[in-house]
Amino acid sequence: MALGERESERERLAGLVGGIRDRGGALVVRGEAGIGKSALLAEIEAPGVRVLAAVGVEAEHSLPYAGLHQLLFPLRQGIDALPKTQREALATALGLADGPRPEIYLVGMAVLNLLAEAGEPLLLIVDDAHWLDPNSQDVLAFVARRLESEPIALVAAVRDGEPSRLTTANLPTMTLGPLSDEAARELLADVPPGQRERVLKAARGNPLALKELSRGDASTSVEQTFANRVRALPAGTRTFLLTAAVNDTNELAEALDATKADLVALGPALDENLITITHDTLAWRHPLLRTAIVKDAEPQERQRAHQALADTITDPDRRIWHRAAATTGPDEEIAAELVKSAKRTERRGGVDATVRLLERAAKLTKDPAGRAELLLKAAGGAVETGNRELAERLLREASAEDLTPNQRAVARWLPTNLDDGLRDEVSSPGDVADLAISVLADGDLDLAMQILWGAAMRCFWIEPGMADRRRLTKAADAMPLDRHDPRVVAINAYVTPLERGESVLADLTALAGETDRDAQVDRFLGSAAMLTGAFDLAARFSASAQPGLRAQGRLAFLARALGVQAWSCVRLGDLATAMAAAEEGQRLAIETSQHYIHGLTLATQAEIAALRGDYALAESLATQAESIGLSAGARPVLATVQLARGIAALGEGRHADAFANLMRLNDPADPAYQVALRCYAIAELTEAAVRCDQLGVVRELVQEYEMHAMASPSPALHSGLRHARAVLAADNEAEKLFRAALDVETWPLERSRTQLAYGEWLRRQRRPADSRPHLRAARETFDALGVTAWAERARRELRAAGETSPDQPTDRVGDLTPHELNIARLAAEGLTNREIGQQLYLSHRTVSTHLHRIFPKLGITSRTELREVLGP
Repeated sequence: MALGERESERERLAGLVGGIRDRGGALVVRGEAGIGKSALLAEIEAPGVRVLAAVGVEAEHSLPYAGLHQLLFPLRQGIDALPKTQREALATALGLADGPRPEIYLVGMAVLNLLAEAGEPLLLIVDDAHWLDPNSQDVLAFVARRLESEPIALVAAVRDGEPSRLTTANLPTMTLGPLSDEAARELLADVPPGQRERVLKAARGNPLALKELSRGDASTSVEQTFANRVRALPAGTRTFLLTAAVNDTNELAEALDATKADLVALGPALDENLITITHDTLAWRHPLLRTAIVKDAEPQERQRAHQALADTITDPDRRIWHRAAATTGPDEEIAAELVKSAKRTERRGGVDATVRLLERAAKLTKDPAGRAELLLKAAGGAVETGNRELAERLLREASAEDLTPNQRAVARWLPTNLDDGLRDEVSSPGDVADLAISVLADGDLDLAMQILWGAAMRCFWIEPGMADRRRLTKAADAMPLDRHDPRVVAINAYVTPLERGESVLADLTALAGETDRDAQVDRFLGSAAMLTGAFDLAARFSASAQPGLRAQGRLAFLARALGVQAWSCVRLGDLATAMAAAEEGQRLAIETSQHYIHGLTLATQAEIAALRGDYALAESLATQAESIGLSAGARPVLATVQLARGIAALGEGRHADAFANLMRLNDPADPAYQVALRCYAIAELTEAAVRCDQLGVVRELVQEYEMHAMASPSPALHSGLRHARAVLAADNEAEKLFRAALDVETWPLERSRTQLAYGEWLRRQRRPADSRPHLRAARETFDALGVTAWAERARRELRAAGETSPDQPTDRVGDLTPHELNIARLAAEGLTNREIGQQLYLSHRTVSTHLHRIFPKLGITSRTELREVLGP
């Protein structure tokens, strides 16, 4: 790099590399083509550090895990020492074994452990990372986010304007800009003045452009300059360079064999410094050179190059791709081979590449029905990767064909799977339910259930209205499945959480007693239980789902299970479990690009902060969650935000504000209205109403809730109503209702809330001696649960009743971050650092580092003391 203009960048890289032994880290270097990213990476000095390098190649972008294979090749012997599930996932991903399709995050965990067990500091250097295959980019992003305590550093260079998973992974970034005019002039000191000014104007400080344009016509682009230099070479050399440029590897022997050339043919290109040869590998002067050669060639020349490679390559997947690239017209044989390749690629987890193969196969088939089927499968893959633009294009192309009724249903249903259907402005849940019935009539029950499930799930996030809910119920009843089938139970919970609450809760209770349930079944049963107000069952199902989802590497679904567990545990008063689950769920939701789960976990953390009396934090988290929820009207997020704000306002004595916040949950016109969740904040709403003279309004709502309670045995609904009846009752009825509530209430938070309200009522009745036992019990429970705001309220009431209270116990656990609390709880259960790492998708060294921070915060010196400090 010229004239010291990159000194600050060099120093930052040197600092990252120099600190590898003490800490890990990652850095993404960004800049336009030719700005000097590769030169900067080449200058990195890492004495005593093992360097693993990979270079992204545009032609390899469709080969799943090709970049990862290149980077990890020196460590391949260590794969056998990985835990079984990780070993199998990584071996399958790299094509070293044949197994079930590996989950991307399980592969990521395998790579993290493989690097961590290398036994020496490692520096990973990845140039042109934007051209790595998507799978490799995802894995490197996963690893980079977890390098906080490992002697591993990752430096990746990406080009501006090129999409890359690394640039959207919230990693530290360093942007390289153009050289200053002074530095550029010094670089061109030997160029004649007239030409120098033209080059300066054309290059605009780009180092590569300054060098290359000074050697030719400054009025052309760098890419065109490269093309002009190649044109001047002998025909045999040009043929070799084109073949090497369209190849999906940099293997020298392949290009030589394909062109039937020898090293003599490479001489002119070597003399011009366009390529270099190291061992058996060809390296290009610059990636733009490769691009220039391909663009400058005639279509027939490119096809001949691809065919020559196809005649040489033995790997079936690479060979068929080159055969397809050499073909212009329809070819059923090649189309069939592309489909086979797509199946093999999908088994390795290469969904992006699978989509590309299926799309190419569709273009080469003459059969309209087959073409439509291939386009729909490709669109399904695009939906799975979250590529909305590609999915919509493929669906448009498929819809132009003469589709069967089931294919038309699939084409209408697939878009509803993007963003949980929240952004789908075409098909309402009722329309999708009708699609499910039509598919069932055509004999495809599995597809009909997939469609119906997606439609029902949308009833959690949005409010479709009673007409659509009735259409969904009709469709669910039409499915020829046992009423106790978990899918049917969950659909009824989503669509009719109160109307069919009795049957749903009976089925959930029965299913909870079964063993060997699938993790995915437990996950959606947890959601079903939450919607029906059975928070104990929701927490149980969600916790039961997590080990399986962790083992399978299904982190997107794990984030959802954690979100449900956190929401439910808050209502149960288990704030420690809720906070740990919400924090992990938030991290995984961000990592898996699930914005609405991210919002829900943030809102849940806001509710926890409100219960703990940290009102500033509660509002900050609520505001963040609200911005996510409002972007698409995600009602559970917004409902939880208003619940958190209502609890905070109650704690601060702002009862009118609390009432206004909580009433939003009950206004069908408000985006915070959620038909089920609104019914589980009755106690808070009643308390706010009583204290700001809104008894008439709340009594009307309680009558509505009473009607729902006649159809549903929802534990949360009935708990809230018992509390509301006692609080709203006349003095001659209140005591009987308070005692009746306490006789049956078992959830700690709800019971202590009722004890507090009963104690307050007794004191107002001038019965201080009778009030003290209830207030004392409430205070002790609130202290134990960490609900500091309500514990302080119980203390004030006790003082007014003539009894002093000890100071609130020091909450050493409260000093832990949610992430630290999660690790501490697992360590208290007896898990080793490695086992904790497997659970939380962290390396064992990272776990060890966290424990060394946790012990001083808790005032302990060993993990054997954790159980005593954290409690049961």
